[in-house]
Order: sequence, then structure tokens, then C-alpha cells
Amino acid sequence: MTAGVAPVEAGAPPVRRTGRVRWSIIALLFCATTVNYIDRTMLGLLAPMLGDELGWNENDYGNIVTAFQAAYALGFLLMGWLVDRFGPKIGYAIAIGVWTIGHVAHGFASSVGAFMAARVVLGVGEAGHFPSVVRASSEWFPQKERAYAIGWVNSATTIGVILTAPTLWLFMTFMGFGWRETFFYTGIFGAVLMMLWLWWYSNPRDKAGQVSEAELAWIEHDPPERIEKLGWGQVVRTREAWAFASAKFLTDPVWFLMLFWLPKYFSSTYNVDLKVVLLPMIVMYLLSDVGSIAGGWLSSRLIQSGRTPNVARKTTMILAGLCVLPLLFVSGLENMWLAVGLIGLALAGHQAFSSNLLAVPPDMFPKRAVGSVIGLGGFAGGVGGMIMAKSTGLVLDATDGNYTVIFACCTVVYFLAVGMIHLLSPRLAPVRIG
Repeated sequence: MTAGVAPVEAGAPPVRRTGRVRWSIIALLFCATTVNYIDRTMLGLLAPMLGDELGWNENDYGNIVTAFQAAYALGFLLMGWLVDRFGPKIGYAIAIGVWTIGHVAHGFASSVGAFMAARVVLGVGEAGHFPSVVRASSEWFPQKERAYAIGWVNSATTIGVILTAPTLWLFMTFMGFGWRETFFYTGIFGAVLMMLWLWWYSNPRDKAGQVSEAELAWIEHDPPERIEKLGWGQVVRTREAWAFASAKFLTDPVWFLMLFWLPKYFSSTYNVDLKVVLLPMIVMYLLSDVGSIAGGWLSSRLIQSGRTPNVARKTTMILAGLCVLPLLFVSGLENMWLAVGLIGLALAGHQAFSSNLLAVPPDMFPKRAVGSVIGLGGFAGGVGGMIMAKSTGLVLDATDGNYTVIFACCTVVYFLAVGMIHLLSPRLAPVRIG
């Protein structure tokens, strides 16, 4: 047998893709991701106005941001377990409910402590998003199509960021609401989302009459799982879980860096105000969406053409890492739009990497343990993000605002992450216990 080619059972008839019910789940998760990131991003855009009105200083806002990041990181551990314990239908509904309560609570807050409390609730709830996304995708998509599905959902993260400003304009300028009322009314998005999720989501076999036999055969044609379930204690003792967690620890901070520091980078480097920076940010985010979908498509296509998931995922992640290398040449560029193109390519590479990395846990773990593994990785990524935030500030202070060292570090972490995955799980094989 050719190395890297997936074995095919002799005499087994080919299973063909048919039906579209599974893609309705992805459409709903796409909308959920958009709402998730609008709720997450609103405070950042309102911060200058709220700072003037409520008398925040930079340290106050920093404490509010840190409260969210810490709660988000720790929340992954709880929410990952919760999704595995109760399944994605109930687990994700709980997560949506919690983050919506946290979002609406911003409208009642006046003190720094109250905003910190609201961000903690929001962070814990939003931590349930990606464990639910990957767990639901593992139930509705076979291995050879899963990364492509996740890539579409992952692309909605930037759609949510892009739509936050228009959402605020709609409620505050067009409809004339104050910022408190805007938090209240946008909470309706989460409430509607939770009802839609509870109404529409279920296991494929529970949707009799909606999922055809042919589509169900496509969804379930992967080999049967060797282990039905792993407990939390068993998950954290596996090398495979730490392969995923170490990769998240290394690469998630790059995304946090781009979200929190890019507007400041363009403003200080090219002496442009927020309104001018907005268009380059939209262009870069849209490029990242292309990478998210293309990266998921590529590894899925490689598996469908006969390559093993091990070869498909790692090859795609290495190619994604190569897309980040142009960050080495960004610092010092006088042409802003050339910098936009190179950073946009790097963001596309990151999202392509992320779509494949999120598809790795279902390759190795039973469905009823996927949420816990994603939770462990999300916690590791959150810790890495907090370290990156602190390190970035220190480096910029020491170098008078020069991003060269920071961008250089970003270019190597993807290859280190693939190396860690390969070291801890050389074949991305299903876990064995005992």
C-alpha cells in the first residue's frame, strides 16, 4: 500500500455525498459564530465612549479585558466537559444562554467591577462555542469532509468582527438607542439563536424523514470508534490531547495579537485614524475567511483523493504556516496596502491552520470526548494569548514600537506546532487506552 494513502475495505461500495441537511447545521453554526463575535467585540468599539462617560483610565480597561481573557480560558475547561456530558444540543444551548446573560449585563453596569463581572460571564459562556462547533461537526460530517465544514464556521469569526460596527450604527445612530439599550436589544440575537438551536439541532439519526438514507450513510461511513467515551481524567493523560493543546498554545496568540494590536499598528505606522484603518482591517479579515475555507477544503480534498488524515492535515498546516512567513517583511514597509496584502495572507494562513487544527481532535478521539479535548486546547490557547499580550507590550516598550521581533516570532510558531503534533501523535491515530 502506498504510504500516506488511506486503506479502502475490499469490496466495499463507494459512499457518495448526497443531501444537504448537514449543511443546514453548518449554516446555523455560522450564524451562531457571527453573533458570538459581535457580542465579544462590541465593548471594544464602545470603549472610547464609555471611558469618557464613566471615567475609565487605561488600567481600568486593561483589567476589564483581562477579566474576559481569564474567564474565557478557564471557561473552556468547564464548557468542554459540559458539552461532552450533555451533548452539543443541551451543552451549546447552555453556553448561548450564559454568554447572552453576560452580554445583556453590560447594559446594567456602571462601575469597573460590574463590567469585569459581565465580561467574566460572557467569557465563560463564549468558551462553549468551539467545543460545541467541533462536537456537532463530528456528529454530522465524516472525517473526509469535516475540516471543510469547520472552515466555513471558522470563517464567521471575522464576519462577526466586521459586522459589529454596522450593528452599533444600526441601533445607536439609525434607531437612536443609547449604549445600554443597545446591549439589551442585541441580546435578542442570542435568545433567538438559542431557540433556533434547540428547535433544529439533533443527532442525524434523530432527524428521521429529513435526513435521507443516502446522506446518513455518507455521514456515518467512517470506521466505527474503538472507544465510545473517555473521561476527563483519561483525556488529560493522553499524548494526543496535549498534541492539540500545545499547538493551540503556540498559534492562538497570533490571532489574539492580530485582533487587538493591528489597528494600533496601522495607526502608529502609517499615521491614519480609525476610519481609515477600518477598510484595511475589513480587507485583511476577508482574506482570512478565504484561508479558513480554502484550508478546510484542501485537507478534505486530500483525504477524499486517498491520502490519510495524518498526511492531509499536516501537509495543509505546513502550507498554511508558509503563508505566514511574509510577516517577516512587513515591518518598515512604506506602502500601507502592500502591508495589508502581506498581513492578510498571514491571517489567511492562520485561519487555514486553525480549520485543520480544530479537525484534529475528532480524528483521534471518540465523539463524546471531543468537547473536553477542545476545551483543554482552548484553555492552553487562552493562556498563550495572555502571555502574548503581556510580552507584546514589553517588546514594544523596549523597541520604541518596533514590531519586527513580534512578527518574526509569529512566523515560526506554526512549524513548531506541527512539530509538536507530529512528536506527540506521529500518525494522528485514534487513541488507545490500556
